[in-house]
Amino acid sequence: MDEHKGSFNGGTVAKAGISFGSALAMVISYTTWHSVGWAIVHGLMSWVYVIYFILRY
Repeated sequence: MDEHKGSFNGGTVAKAGISFGSALAMVISYTTWHSVGWAIVHGLMSWVYVIYFILRY
């Protein structure tokens, strides 16, 4: 029996977290600044922008 079947490994969880952070940063950025360009830049910054936004606002 394969005990790892259906479980996440560290790489999968990390990629999901980075993807979620990028999407969250882009939504926050677009909602705040109404600019697709800034949303892309902030999406590349990912969790850094999300944490900055939480601390700043």
